[in-house]
Amino acid sequence: MSIIEIKDLHKTYNENTVPVHAVNGIDLQIEEGEFTAIVGPSGCGKTTFLNMVGGLDLSTSGSVKIDGQDIAELSSRQLIDFRLNHIGFVFQAYNLIPVLTAMENVAFIMELQGEKKTLREGRAKDLLEQVGIGDKINRRPKELSEGQQQRVAVARALASKPKFILADEPTANLDSQSTGDLLDMMAELNKKLNITFLFATHDQRVIDRARRVITLTDGMISSDERKI
Repeated sequence: MSIIEIKDLHKTYNENTVPVHAVNGIDLQIEEGEFTAIVGPSGCGKTTFLNMVGGLDLSTSGSVKIDGQDIAELSSRQLIDFRLNHIGFVFQAYNLIPVLTAMENVAFIMELQGEKKTLREGRAKDLLEQVGIGDKINRRPKELSEGQQQRVAVARALASKPKFILADEPTANLDSQSTGDLLDMMAELNKKLNITFLFATHDQRVIDRARRVITLTDGMISSDERKI
């Protein structure tokens, strides 16, 4: 079943001067449970594309449908709520709140959803256990390694029970050991819980683990390969 359906997607900057076609007519479907990497050289449109799928940037034309909902039809307030309840984000820079503990960072998403304190704290602890840092729930970001911070970010992305997770260069700041551990953990979550992951990456280690690799060239899909 397709959870993301993209049709003739375009993003053009500087339309009134010299137009730059960052995304230039992408058609794509992502099925539930996929572990997919969007790859290509710097400037090919990976991050722009991911931001449009996540509703962080609006398209110039075309459509992004998530579970049948065209996100361009939502108001700004509705789009914020839709992202909160349907999409998990993992960023290169982690984006954790410095004054909150690991558990509080994860629980914060559920607080925004209106969940009761006991429920959100219990789920936050469970998720931190699942990503392998259950013994560090009371540590603040500065007390964690970069690899551990990214694990907190993954747990936070899972907290809202999203339809899928978008990960933009999630391994860019990690060493080889931390990258391997993080990817092993994500692959296990994908396999055990059928969580859909869509990566934007130039990291060969991510590409090697992905089961589908989509290459962008000049804002267009130049290849789409599924691994057996």
